[in-house]
Amino acid sequence: MHFTPPSSRRKWRTFATATLALGALVALAGCAAPSAEATSAFTDWDSVVSDAQGQTVNLWMYGGDEQGNSYVDDVLAPAAAAEGVTLNRVPIVDTKDALNRVLTELQAGRTADGSVDLVWVNGDNFRTGSEAGAWLCEWTPLLPNMRNVSATDPLLGSDFGTPVNGCEAPWNKAQFSVAYNSDVVADPPSTVAGILEWAASHPGRFTYPAPPDFTGSAFVRQVLYSVSGGYENVPAAYSAESFDQLTPDLYTALSDVAPSLWRGGDTYPADVDQLNQLYADGQIDMTLTYGPATLTRLVEDGTFPAATKVLSIAEGTLGNASFLAIPANAAHAAGAMVVANLALSVEQQVAKADPTRWGQFTALDVAALTPAERQQFADLPQSTVVPSFEVLSRNANPELSAEWVPAVNEGWRTRIPTR
Repeated sequence: MHFTPPSSRRKWRTFATATLALGALVALAGCAAPSAEATSAFTDWDSVVSDAQGQTVNLWMYGGDEQGNSYVDDVLAPAAAAEGVTLNRVPIVDTKDALNRVLTELQAGRTADGSVDLVWVNGDNFRTGSEAGAWLCEWTPLLPNMRNVSATDPLLGSDFGTPVNGCEAPWNKAQFSVAYNSDVVADPPSTVAGILEWAASHPGRFTYPAPPDFTGSAFVRQVLYSVSGGYENVPAAYSAESFDQLTPDLYTALSDVAPSLWRGGDTYPADVDQLNQLYADGQIDMTLTYGPATLTRLVEDGTFPAATKVLSIAEGTLGNASFLAIPANAAHAAGAMVVANLALSVEQQVAKADPTRWGQFTALDVAALTPAERQQFADLPQSTVVPSFEVLSRNANPELSAEWVPAVNEGWRTRIPTR
């Protein structure tokens, strides 16, 4: 059972979950995989720009983030129009929806006229698409603005353990964070183990979304690192042996704390929107996010308590990056490249990093920018709620390879009792 709050109490849009099971997705991927990796036919940027003129690019992205929607519609789309490209945002419930559409079209023989031109993606979805040959590759080196992206940044060269290999362009970085109401939590925990101890000592005041929700799954992986003595003790590459050795302590810890969770652990929020609603309503005292920058506006507009702060976790938290990928059968690949390049411009990255706009952490190597460009980032409003990325990413924990994610999620489903 999952908790669904009354619609009258929601302060942001919630979407119904209507995605295929991962097993079916993987099976479809196996059927749809082209015989060889699709690569860009363009050899220079001028030809990309010329071909892109007049194209309409369908960007499929999670539609539940109002700030993200506004940024794309009000900032990125007008900038794309100035480049001769119409950007059409296609809101989806889950990135798997976009990948399923691509795989279905490939299976049906639509190899050059697909309905998906660009996807906001990372992690397991990128890996699944890569294994199926669903992504266009070798196009990111053509983007002029890739010059401002560090070639040695581990977050950008590998996506949850899957090499990027020119198949997706970075868009922003993220850091898993725990927010709390400091008016209520007088002595906040400073470790992941401490969070579980706090939850056990304050029955009903903590919970997390049920995996496979992205944020809930991240919290479970964070607990896996904790019970294993740190991320260094969990092999990044998945193996059944490592899973069998390390996860019993994980599921024991989560089972032990379950009776002390909201509603006695009988039910969990279905997604992070429902978790946030519980926090906004004062039913719980902590919430979780992989996009902490959104906290600033939620506090400023009164949705979240004014005393909301971000926990400082001694051992660090998970960090990752998200990307823009072009399907192998995109009908408007040139236009998609123009949008991806524009999204990496200093102007767009600054606008997206503004906490009053969207607040996403930049994917650029700020140290490599000109003094004037660096100053644009320095001049951004400072959040009174969220620490800087430099502070949040101290002792950052690397993400496990994407193969870990469905295995850990399935283990949670079968070993954590719910009603």
